[in-house]
Amino acid sequence: MTFIRYSNMSIEDAIDSFLQYISAERRLSTNTVIKYESGLRHFSEFISNEFSCHGIEDVDHIAVREWQIHLSDSGAAATSVKCQLVILRSFFKFLRREGLVHNDIMSKVVTPKTPKHLPVFFQEKDVSKIYDSQYFDDGFEGQRDQLLLRVLYETGIRRAEMVGMRESSVDFSAKTLKVLGKRDKERIIPLENELLHNIKCYFSLKRQNNIDSEFFFVNAAGKPFTAHDVYTTVKKYMTLFSHAGKISPHVFRHSFATHMLNEGADIGAIKELLGHTDLAATEIYTHVTRQHMKEVYSHTHPRTRRTKHDD
Repeated sequence: MTFIRYSNMSIEDAIDSFLQYISAERRLSTNTVIKYESGLRHFSEFISNEFSCHGIEDVDHIAVREWQIHLSDSGAAATSVKCQLVILRSFFKFLRREGLVHNDIMSKVVTPKTPKHLPVFFQEKDVSKIYDSQYFDDGFEGQRDQLLLRVLYETGIRRAEMVGMRESSVDFSAKTLKVLGKRDKERIIPLENELLHNIKCYFSLKRQNNIDSEFFFVNAAGKPFTAHDVYTTVKKYMTLFSHAGKISPHVFRHSFATHMLNEGADIGAIKELLGHTDLAATEIYTHVTRQHMKEVYSHTHPRTRRTKHDD
């Protein structure tokens, strides 16, 4: 995409050009585009009021630092401030590449350090309960809910990816699931035989209940599941099954990766299954497994137990 070079383009026009770029060329998700737009519009409003900046070349690192201070003083967490600076870095990088600004003002802005939190995951003994039919009703909704939890755990897919699934996403002959991930990137996830059988039974149950919908997960009226429906289903059951510090569909994704690493899976393979573009995003789970091993050692090794007893 080529943009016309303007002399000191207005900040609002620069934002519009950037949003067009991330939407049309980078093909970021709608939610991401909305988040970027919100952050940039608030930034534009702030520097317009505080510094009377209206042209994009009028913005300097001092204005960005004042924006950063304003966010912190307004009660924004360090992670939120960091997120806003990430948006600005991406924005000004685009503007420099397009020749709309000449100076790298963000190089003089220091990103605040944020505490690193290890991902929350379900214990294997808690997840095992999703395979026990006694916790689910015999009807359509109960079987659908059980299958939904199993698919989340056995594939590690994101909630948004699950919402977008169709019946045609499953290839029964190849025993795979095709998932459309971030930036419309497709990936193929293998499915084990028992899960495939359960999916077949669920599809048949949909027909028996006169539900003719191409969407994978639907309610009793045939309407496709929303992101909220997936969340409430996970919350309904896992609140009963687990005492994890957080209950959400994404915790199943963390559990998928953590449990596979605990069983000796190759981290590169897990990266591909999760659809990560950068191995660094997957390596966080190695820290989880190390912590898990430390806890297991501390609680089970005879010498550590004896030391605690002696104390």
